[in-house]
Amino acid sequence: MAISKELLEILVCPACKSDLEMRADQSGLKCVSCRRVYPIRDGIPVMLIDEARIED
Repeated sequence: MAISKELLEILVCPACKSDLEMRADQSGLKCVSCRRVYPIRDGIPVMLIDEARIED
């Protein structure tokens, strides 16, 4: 199940409040500023800083 475009437009990174973009493999949402990737589990984005990982 994909994340709707409307939801993606209103979600921001909990750490730095920047925009998020869907990863190419749709496994998570990546912050355009701090590069944290928030996982998507069962079609629901897990927007917890402790669950995110920083990606290059």
